[in-house]
Amino acid sequence: MDLLGFAKNIGKKIFGSEEEAPEKLKQHIEEDNPGINNLQVDVQDGVATLKGDTSDPAALEKVVLMVGNTMGIEEVRVDDVVAPEQTVHIEYYEIKAGDSLWKIASVVYGDGNKYTDIFEANKEVIKDPDLIFPGQIIRIPKD
Repeated sequence: MDLLGFAKNIGKKIFGSEEEAPEKLKQHIEEDNPGINNLQVDVQDGVATLKGDTSDPAALEKVVLMVGNTMGIEEVRVDDVVAPEQTVHIEYYEIKAGDSLWKIASVVYGDGNKYTDIFEANKEVIKDPDLIFPGQIIRIPKD
């Protein structure tokens, strides 16, 4: 998985201090776990390091986005997560002011109706397709 940078000062506020961040992030992931097992989370200086395993490469991508789109996190490291290589072409998109999933689908797929494809590919990251925010990073399946 390519390294993604995240904006540390935006995103969902899940933890108040870096000391409580690992447990709060783990709880956040486990609420909608896309398929990561034996999850461990560490956070130091805005960098989250994940450990665990999965049989689904999309699960790893989703967990990275769940953690990275959290206020206080600017980088997510996954060197210690065992996962198969992704075989589907995935692009990442950073939401801009004025974007909607419909607008993004119109640009990337040529059809705004395919916003549901984007939502389904990110349902652990985006809880409501009408509530996205500038700076949020999402997955765009291209195959």
